[in-house]
Amino acid sequence: MFSLLPDTPRERLNVVINGKTVSVPPGFTAAAAMLLHNAGATRTTPINDEGRAPYCMMGVCFECLMEINGEANQQGCLVIVSEGMRINTQHGKREVQA
Repeated sequence: MFSLLPDTPRERLNVVINGKTVSVPPGFTAAAAMLLHNAGATRTTPINDEGRAPYCMMGVCFECLMEINGEANQQGCLVIVSEGMRINTQHGKREVQA
């Protein structure tokens, strides 16, 4: 669905998306990494378990909520990937840990 532009730097970081190690360019967001690797929905709704995916890519719509490094409810479009980051689809409503 998505592909890299021809002038994208060749340098890559390894991240884990839903248990699978993939490589992405530095500077990518977690949401962009999931879109690039066709990971599907970034979350499911708590009402009917319907899959949702990133929409605005600028932190307004909250459709890109996902679990990042074990922390739920992260807006994936605002989180820049780092080496070894673990990104998972968020299923339903997740309570924020105090």
